[in-house]
Amino acid sequence: MRTRTIFALLAPLLAVASPAGAKGEKAPLLLDATKLDPAQVLPPPPAPDSAEVRDELAQLHAIDKARTQADFDDAVREEHTKDGSIFHDAIGPAFDLAKLPATAALLDTVRREEKAAADRAKAHFLRTRPWLVAKDLRPCNGGDDEPQSSYPSGHTTMGYSMAAVLARLVPAHADAIMARAARYARSRLVCEVHFRSDVAGGQAYGMVIAERLMLEPAFQVAFKDAARELQAAGIR
Repeated sequence: MRTRTIFALLAPLLAVASPAGAKGEKAPLLLDATKLDPAQVLPPPPAPDSAEVRDELAQLHAIDKARTQADFDDAVREEHTKDGSIFHDAIGPAFDLAKLPATAALLDTVRREEKAAADRAKAHFLRTRPWLVAKDLRPCNGGDDEPQSSYPSGHTTMGYSMAAVLARLVPAHADAIMARAARYARSRLVCEVHFRSDVAGGQAYGMVIAERLMLEPAFQVAFKDAARELQAAGIR
C-alpha cells in the first residue's frame, strides 16, 4: 500500500521528466503563457454591477424576444462546429480540408494554440456566464458551459484567429472570410451564452493570437506549405 501511495505521488513528476518524443506526448505550444499573457493584451470585462453589463443584458433579452426558431437552429449548428470548415462557403467549394492536408494541419495548429490561450484567459478573468446573471435567458446549449468561463468568447477567439490567418493565405477572399468570422461570433449572442463584451474580447484576442503566430518560425514554415497547397488547388 505504501509503495502504491509513493508511486501515485511521484507519477506526475515522472511524467514531466519523460524524454521528448515519448508516446502520446504533445508538442510544446508555440504561444505558451510566457509569450501570451491574457492580462497583458485584454482589458478586464465590465464590472458585474456596471451600467455596461445592464446594457448587455438588455441586448440579450432583446435578442431572446426576436430570436426565431431558424435563428436558434443556426446558432446551435455554430455551437457544435469548432474547426476551419466554417469558412467553406466564404472561400468556395474547392476549400475542402479533407483534400488540403497542409492547410488542415495549419488550422489544427491555430485551433490548438487559440484554445490553450482562450482557456488561460477564461481562467484569469473568471467571468460569470450571462444565463447565471439573468435566469430568464434561454441559452441554446441549455447552460452546459463552465459557469465562470464567459470572457473572452472561445468560439469568437477561434473564428477570428483562423480568419486572420486564412485572410493572409487567400487575400482575394479576405472580406468574405472576415465577414464569416463576424457571423460566427454573433451566433454566441443569439445562443445567449455570452455578453457583447465577451465577443468583442474574443475578436481582439483572436487577432492578437494570429499576429503572434505569424511571428513564429515554425508556423511560418507551415503557413508557406499551406499557401503552396491552396495555390495548387486554384484557391487564391
